Amino acid sequence: MVKLRLKRCGRKQRAIYRIVAIDARSRREGRALRKVGFYDPIKKQTYLNVPAVLYFLEKGAQPTETVHDLLKKAEIFKEI
Repeated sequence: MVKLRLKRCGRKQRAIYRIVAIDARSRREGRALRKVGFYDPIKKQTYLNVPAVLYFLEKGAQPTETVHDLLKKAEIFKEI
């Protein structure tokens, strides 16, 4: 099963997260199928590659709770 989840990047105390499509059995820093965006919680910035996100959601990818909240804020679920 494929999931859309966060992958931690950045340095100590300055985390930036990539939003990636990844196999559910992989660990957090495992190899991603594709990068579909990033999220900076400090600056409250989010960038999403909308066509890629929609592609994976249509193929049955399950977003984690946090990614689901980010997608809802970006109004991705209205486009499906």
